[in-house]
Amino acid sequence: MRSTCTPAAPRRRRRSVLTATGLVAALALTATACGGSAQDIASDKADATASQAADGLDGKIQIPADIKDKLKEHGIDVDKWKDGAWKNWDKDKWLSEAKDFVNPVIEGLWKPERMQSAKEANKTVTTQDTAADQGVSDPEPAPVEATAEKTPYHENAAPVGKVFFDSPDGPAVCSGTVIKDVNHPGKSNLVWTAGHCVHAGGSGGWYRNIVFAPAYNDLGKSAAQLRNANASEVAPYGNWWADWVSTSNEWIQGGSETGGAGATYDYAVLHVKPEQGSKSLEETVGAALDVDFSAPQATEVATMGAWGYPAAPPYSGLQMFRCLDRPGRLSLSPTLPTMYRIGCTMTGGSSGGGWFRVVDGETKLVSNTSIGPQDNTWLAGPQLGAKAEALYQNMSKTYGGR
Repeated sequence: MRSTCTPAAPRRRRRSVLTATGLVAALALTATACGGSAQDIASDKADATASQAADGLDGKIQIPADIKDKLKEHGIDVDKWKDGAWKNWDKDKWLSEAKDFVNPVIEGLWKPERMQSAKEANKTVTTQDTAADQGVSDPEPAPVEATAEKTPYHENAAPVGKVFFDSPDGPAVCSGTVIKDVNHPGKSNLVWTAGHCVHAGGSGGWYRNIVFAPAYNDLGKSAAQLRNANASEVAPYGNWWADWVSTSNEWIQGGSETGGAGATYDYAVLHVKPEQGSKSLEETVGAALDVDFSAPQATEVATMGAWGYPAAPPYSGLQMFRCLDRPGRLSLSPTLPTMYRIGCTMTGGSSGGGWFRVVDGETKLVSNTSIGPQDNTWLAGPQLGAKAEALYQNMSKTYGGR
């Protein structure tokens, strides 16, 4: 696989969006132009490991001094944390302020079997919740049956992967997308996901042991086929630990079990580093998507597509799926921005997965999965405007070069 990649530019089109079929083709084109064979992936991983050993790290990630200091500020011993103290979810130990995020690497924690045991992080809303402002909301969309993504994923949807984390209820899982870093072109370490995949909202704090696994289960194998799978079969590009995460203040303060007032700002950006290796995420995966912060009106977009790994029944969380539909508006309150809504049968686990649209022939991330109804007939995601862009720019400028 190429160590760097600039996808071939498709011909410019008169229309700002494509049909559903065109959206899938564009995403596949972006990924394929940067893709490689499984053998290439293994070679890159070996090169990265060799490079790290040459740097004298001997395959071990060193905890930065600032993280050690931050843990100490809260009375947390780093060694005890790595030995299992992170399982202490007492209120005094569950850090919640934006500045308090800590996520030291615990090498080998996310083994294949532990990944498969992770439960979906689901935000379901009731009919009453979604009826708050029917004067603004468009009619509920008809369900769109989720379609399985073609394998191997690194050739058809390379930027998409799974976000794993630990919560008070145990290992949990969401979806995420590799995005470009405008201030570090070609070497992005940024991942887009939902706020509720990194922080519990108003009633809790930051989740722990947050990692991203791009192109998870690349060949879409079943649980039986993965019973004795090694790490490279499950996570072909390795595990990428979040060394910094940002989500909106609105989610931190107003997010709830059903999304709450924070749902319209339910987005997050991860800055990640490899558990093993030295290349950037974008170089390793070979693909990344731009983020569209123009917050287009739903009426301006003919098609949006949501990608992710649904984990709640009838799905297993092992395969990647997608839904494509014309978006409508969902209003949870007259005082909050409207959300995008599309018909889709994907369940929990798809949370945080990117929503894409095609602009002038280029696939861009325009939202992410946030909430859905209890009967799993549609998904809703936030509009990404000025506040989301400011969060992204801060992550890029402050942490992007690490």
